[in-house]
Amino acid sequence: QVQLVESGGGLVQPGGSLRLSCAASRSFLIMGWYRQAPGKQRELVATMTSGGVTNYADFVKGRFTISRDDAKNTVYLHMDSLKPEDTAVYYCKATQFGRNVWGQGTQVTVSA
Repeated sequence: QVQLVESGGGLVQPGGSLRLSCAASRSFLIMGWYRQAPGKQRELVATMTSGGVTNYADFVKGRFTISRDDAKNTVYLHMDSLKPEDTAVYYCKATQFGRNVWGQGTQVTVSA
């Protein structure tokens, strides 16, 4: 069974940084991050293909960077200049041949 294991969430002050990691049990064409804040729908944060093509939500451009290490089947999300409105559960998603696999989510809280 394919698994995604996320790590790196936590509590950070506004303006701070965090790096999320998501390790997959095998390779995927597309890996990315989504987030869901309380009372809101899950939304795209960033995705990256195995060829290096990235896609970012407008609200994270210039602040978040997605990267991946295909030798480790791992995708990262480096988050800078965090804001309170970035508080959410962040989910890793991996896609291959039209099938999606989700991670369990990791909480990111931005608060003074």
